Amino acid sequence: MPVLRLLLILSLLLPFFSSAQSAQVAIIIDDIGYRKSDSQALYLPGDISYAILPHTPYGKSLALQAKAQNNEVILHIPMEAKNGKKLGPGALTSTMNEEGIRQSLTNAFLEVPFALGINNHMGSKLTELYQPMAWTMQFLSERNLMFIDSMTTSASQAEKIAIHFGVPSLHRHIFLDNKLEYSYIQSQFEQLIRDAKREHKVVAIAHPHPETIAALIKLLPLLEQNHIQLVPISALLSNKAIEQNQRLSAED
Repeated sequence: MPVLRLLLILSLLLPFFSSAQSAQVAIIIDDIGYRKSDSQALYLPGDISYAILPHTPYGKSLALQAKAQNNEVILHIPMEAKNGKKLGPGALTSTMNEEGIRQSLTNAFLEVPFALGINNHMGSKLTELYQPMAWTMQFLSERNLMFIDSMTTSASQAEKIAIHFGVPSLHRHIFLDNKLEYSYIQSQFEQLIRDAKREHKVVAIAHPHPETIAALIKLLPLLEQNHIQLVPISALLSNKAIEQNQRLSAED
């Protein structure tokens, strides 16, 4: 192949490779719905995604507000934890049969029908169990919905089962606010930046605490300063699907 032609091809492909390797972060704000003050999270700048707890006092109205702002919304479905902690309405447990799980999920989506999928609230017990997660993923697959594994247990089977059922899925890489101290949130955010530069596609989860919102307002500009794009959760899923198709094509 002539050198000039090779250079021309490489120049055409360069933007594609650059885009494919660009660092992107999706930030999900969990636990939206119980407190009126959760609305403060909706004032965060950029493509923040919001996870709404079903059947909560402010969940539906805040979901509608987020949608009106063109922010992506998923449902934050309570799932059984090992510590036996109270789950709240719309929860999925290990004692439920398939009909019960499907009905509970149906009711949640009736309240927020534009939600793009779910992630788990707690769930350290349920996400380790195949059958209830298989029923959950079958429900999501039938409706072309996504699943984000909050990874509340390192033994979670949820994302693997989601992939088996063809459900677009990702998992949480880092929690930003396990401690409500600015120094801790800042440290976690700096780790997020390092992870994004290394992994290129990273999911972070935070919560609508006043301390978290105040910290994120200060810290979010660091993403652009580090050439990291803040994207809605669906953008990471789209990129993941493209990359998977490219790998499959290369193997053929």
